[in-house]
Amino acid sequence: MPKSLWLLVIGMMVNVTGSSFLWPLNTIYIHGELGKSLSVAGLVLMLNSGASVIGNLGGGVLFDKAGGYRTILIGLGITISALIGLTLWNTWEPYILFLIIIGFGSGIIFPAMYAMAGSVWPEGGRKGFNAIYVAQNAGVAIGSALGGLVASYSFSYVFMANLFMYSIFAVIAVFGYKKIQARNMKQTSIIQEGSYIKNKSKFTALMVLCIGYLLCWVAYVQWQSTIASYTQELHIPLKSYSLLWTVNGALIVLGQPFVSIVVKKTAASMKTQILIGICIFILSFSATGFVHHFPGFLAAMVILTIGEMFVWPAVPTIANQLAPKGREGFYQGVVNSTATGGRMIGPLSGGIIVDLFGMQSLFVVLITLLIVSIFFTTIYDRNLVKNTDVSKVSA
Repeated sequence: MPKSLWLLVIGMMVNVTGSSFLWPLNTIYIHGELGKSLSVAGLVLMLNSGASVIGNLGGGVLFDKAGGYRTILIGLGITISALIGLTLWNTWEPYILFLIIIGFGSGIIFPAMYAMAGSVWPEGGRKGFNAIYVAQNAGVAIGSALGGLVASYSFSYVFMANLFMYSIFAVIAVFGYKKIQARNMKQTSIIQEGSYIKNKSKFTALMVLCIGYLLCWVAYVQWQSTIASYTQELHIPLKSYSLLWTVNGALIVLGQPFVSIVVKKTAASMKTQILIGICIFILSFSATGFVHHFPGFLAAMVILTIGEMFVWPAVPTIANQLAPKGREGFYQGVVNSTATGGRMIGPLSGGIIVDLFGMQSLFVVLITLLIVSIFFTTIYDRNLVKNTDVSKVSA
């Protein structure tokens, strides 16, 4: 990999390590520490994710106009300011306010990171996006493991740790990404004025694909919200729940070579790769509905992780290949905002279903959504030119 991509990988890992101190524990903090219902917790997380959607789209447009370096610094400035506030004031009303601001600021950062990864190593195909994805999950493994441990002493330490890690990321970005900015601006200088939707068939394909992607995220995010609280009702220790996310991140880091081999041998296209992953998601949620002890949740998490290793890196790769030159940031913003949209509506809708009908009904709904996701993934590219290489798996 190019040296500049390594800098992005390290920065992404530090960034996600910081955020992973907090996001797996949000529902537990709101429900357990602040005494709010699961539906209220879902509403708060929806507001956080809604701000992230706006940040994702704004960050993608800003990348295309000002470059990745400035975009990341703007996002960092907003996020760190809010984290300082959250560290000092984390009662109910300030918590909502700062969580929304954090969502917006961090949302600006992610599409810029993905778009920069595509621009610094275009010949790498899916490898550059895989590297960023692995870095994210290394951060998840480290942050969630430490987060559960720190939270067992005090949630205040969780907020402080998050702030500390974002400060380290800011140092990496300020001193490491300026040279990447110069190359990035040179590559995107060919942008012509006009609509961001230059190729309607490709943009339509992206939007159809993103519908399926959204439904996958609505299901996946239940592990961070309703299923998180469900484990607490079953008296599974908080440290054990955090361990699930440590296993998730570690398995992605260690299992990536194996998955790459499987993908090359079994998936003739990116579409096939995604469809295999969704089927594995269905298997995971089917199993989760019948478990009541930690080993069962651990097995279901392992299955879920294998599924996401097929789906999550493939979608931004397809978006990068679909994007017209100079619109890479916008297309990555659409993908990131779709994922964030799933994280936005997932906790609220899941919380309402559980409050009204119970956990078993939720699992039935999630499996149904994943089946619908298979349909949209199957048809997303039907209007593209037959000889396009958009859906081919990169070496």
